[in-house]
Amino acid sequence: MTVKIPPKELKEKLSPEQYDVCVNKGTEPPFTGKYFDCKDKGMYRCICCGEKLFDSDTKFDSGTGWPSFWKPVSDENIEYISDTSYGMVRTEVNCKKCGAHLGHVFDDGPNPTNLRYCINSASLDLEKKD
Repeated sequence: MTVKIPPKELKEKLSPEQYDVCVNKGTEPPFTGKYFDCKDKGMYRCICCGEKLFDSDTKFDSGTGWPSFWKPVSDENIEYISDTSYGMVRTEVNCKKCGAHLGHVFDDGPNPTNLRYCINSASLDLEKKD
């Protein structure tokens, strides 16, 4: 079930960069996000609604400058959308609960899935494990 968060509420809650990424489908510059090289353990959640998205155990260093994961916590928490912007064919990934833009998924990741979920730090909030 999608929960739409009013844009006014999101503007109050999110930084300008987080709003641009999550609502306007923007992209943070590579190697600038707070989680691209983060090694902390925990659960990555949607910055907008708090939905569980990625476990740190599936995070890997892709060398791309964005946090990369080889699988989501559950496919039921992710929405997959065909994206043909910028003359490319890609698969956009959004939070299925609230529709926030997260990033894209590519088929050049590690085993066992061979997937690389390339996610903007601005769309995530890390709930650290103690």
